Amino acid sequence: MQAQSLNRRWRGVLAGVAALVLVVSCAPGWATNTVAPPPKPLAPCAWWYGIGEPPTAADLEVAAKRYDVVVLNATETAAMRKLRELNPKIKVLVYKDLSSTRNYPGAVHGNTDATWLPSGIGYYAAQTKHPDWFALDNTGGRIEWRGYPKHWQMTVWTVAYQQAWTTAVTEEVTKQGWDGILADNDFNSLRHYSSAVLAGTANAEETDRKLRDGLDAFLTMVGESLEKAGKMFVPNVSETRLIPGRWTAHSRFSGAMEENFGFRDDGGTGELLTFQGNEWEELRAQAALGESWLLLLTRTRGAREERAGYASAALLAGPHTCWTPATTATYLNPEWSKLQDSGLGEAVDAATRQPTGVWTRQFTNGWVAVNPTSVAVSVTPPAGLVDPAGNPVSQVDLAAADGSVLVKPAG
Repeated sequence: MQAQSLNRRWRGVLAGVAALVLVVSCAPGWATNTVAPPPKPLAPCAWWYGIGEPPTAADLEVAAKRYDVVVLNATETAAMRKLRELNPKIKVLVYKDLSSTRNYPGAVHGNTDATWLPSGIGYYAAQTKHPDWFALDNTGGRIEWRGYPKHWQMTVWTVAYQQAWTTAVTEEVTKQGWDGILADNDFNSLRHYSSAVLAGTANAEETDRKLRDGLDAFLTMVGESLEKAGKMFVPNVSETRLIPGRWTAHSRFSGAMEENFGFRDDGGTGELLTFQGNEWEELRAQAALGESWLLLLTRTRGAREERAGYASAALLAGPHTCWTPATTATYLNPEWSKLQDSGLGEAVDAATRQPTGVWTRQFTNGWVAVNPTSVAVSVTPPAGLVDPAGNPVSQVDLAAADGSVLVKPAG
């Protein structure tokens, strides 16, 4: 599946380049002809993962001004339409979980599924008509996610489940007028939710392989259906650093979400995980193409995470690279960082890795650096820049897993 997906993308890219070369070189007076410029690699746009409390009128007013992309729960159709009214250019996606069905209050009302679900298949619909869609462990019991009561693992590898989910969600998105979906829990391993071993598998490794293979096929079905309907499909894909090609394959429709962007290894004392394995290069390639969305989220417990997260996103700056901090685990608030007001402008070069391991990138109005390593590093920025507080900076001492954002002086 991944090889086919990658070939599909590269065939399109190469064909587009060949066509452009042919048109430009063969046209009379080609040097003066107008060719549409590629989209600009601007500093990261902002987005809102608004799946906490229902948004207030004030939240929506702010969101329409700040964000390029907003994700809302399926119950918030009125909020979606209000955002469109306030900002016709904004993209509003509906949250849908690929891997679970749920029977907590709100997802069900008594013994009836809610009209608008956080998943694609209702708990009671599955219970009544397709109990075989509930995944079972090797003792024959259903799998409830640890830490998430009344979330039940489903058989994402079953074609009938995939088809029913895809049909229901495509119809809902089209009928209600959402721009597309944010598909949660495109995960790499069940261990984050349960230590269970799936029935029919011998161990945790076989369980995870069965889930991944199922999700690979599932994403193809969902993505093709939504693409045909003219809708966006953005999965929240996890731990792609562990499997080369997975980010590229799973982001090939409208992009993907990285919920642990800039996450630090070793319990918060080591390197930035995002830069490990093949994930960083795949993120860079996607950003450079400028065809799909990178929705990046950094859990910010303090200023270091905020700097590292925003600066890392700026290294990936492209037409559709959006970043948000997350100060709560449950995404209760519309988020904003003062760094998003820094005014970096447009990237004027590609991100470059220095011999020390530090990555840097220059913008029309500033410069960013990220030290993804586990040791402190010093780096010399371009002359004449200041920190966000307006203080001149001639040398940056970057702690492990930290970042820096510098700009030209105001005025």
